[in-house]
Amino acid sequence: MNNQNKYDFVIYGASGFTGKLVVEYALSKYLDANSITWALAGRNLEKLNNLKIDLNIPNHIDILEVDSTNQKSIDNLVSRAKCVLTTVGPYQLYGEKIIRTCISSGTDYVDLCGEPGWMHKIIGECSDDAKKSGSRIIFSCGFDSIPFDLGVLFAQDETMSRYNKYASSVRGRVRGMNGEFSGGTAASMKATMSSLKTNPELLSVLINPHALCEGFQGPQQADDSKPKYDEELETWVAPFFMAPINTKNIHRSNKLMNHIYGEDFQYNEMWISGPGDEGKTTAEMIASANPIGGDDAPKPGEGPSREKRENGNYDILFCADIDNEVVKVSVSGDMDPGYGSTSKMITESAVCLVKEADDLPGGIYTPASSLGIKLIKRLEENAGLTFKVE
Repeated sequence: MNNQNKYDFVIYGASGFTGKLVVEYALSKYLDANSITWALAGRNLEKLNNLKIDLNIPNHIDILEVDSTNQKSIDNLVSRAKCVLTTVGPYQLYGEKIIRTCISSGTDYVDLCGEPGWMHKIIGECSDDAKKSGSRIIFSCGFDSIPFDLGVLFAQDETMSRYNKYASSVRGRVRGMNGEFSGGTAASMKATMSSLKTNPELLSVLINPHALCEGFQGPQQADDSKPKYDEELETWVAPFFMAPINTKNIHRSNKLMNHIYGEDFQYNEMWISGPGDEGKTTAEMIASANPIGGDDAPKPGEGPSREKRENGNYDILFCADIDNEVVKVSVSGDMDPGYGSTSKMITESAVCLVKEADDLPGGIYTPASSLGIKLIKRLEENAGLTFKVE
């Protein structure tokens, strides 16, 4: 099948909770069959057909039946797509055959992976193959880690334009976040925890901020695992549960861009809890809570109502520290982070990769190191994100 006959992207996991939101977004933005072509894929044909009826999906949008354990059906999916967009996690449980098939066949791939142990393994085992085949793999194209990875890039671009150099330190500070965590995020964390039991050396990957930098080990980073007072912002800050994955992706971006931020680059990411004693108490409370643990954590395939998604939002401040000055930028999103905004971000990543990144060679990337400013522009135009200099 030549490239002309392939779909620009195929949404794998289309009948799952997040996959369905990706389909809704693709319908709203990319239904014009002439410019961008796409199809649905998943293991349950009945669910996919019901989805087609529920969402009134036109007949020219095809359905592919794919089972993540069946290599033949995966080969069929991958051979028909320029880019596989997969929402089927935990990726360490269901993603290995798909990603390896994309890599061996030179097909592009985007996912929502926030599983550093598995990412470390795939980067170590498959990077050379991806470079050879021309397959462009981009992990973490959702709330982890697009707003953070691109937020740092945006802050550094602004710093460069003012000071003619990049900042050697950036602080990520989550100012606000309204929305629920996805069942997939909870399931991924549980899968990671259970693989620690059989693979204890995984712990060294999970605790190392440079674990995805392929052998490069940068300097000790500031401790973001307990509450502290941010002197410059005059507020208490608390650990942010997504910092471990975002930090690894940001350091990987720096490495893949030939350490443009410097080999001594520092990044830490925390949640703003407020000033004074009240802020300190809140920070301590956040530090002792597990936001997605416990029995009431959502199950994979579950998620918030449309109303909750549309009323959700987030706002992240980035402070680039340079020459005793601070450059501040922010990234905000107009829907809940885990679902509404994530489904738009991964779709725009796939479209940007296929339509605007012809010159990007094969390899395993982060959003900033592969699509960068082009993706920022798309997210602002289409996906409800705002990148702003403060």
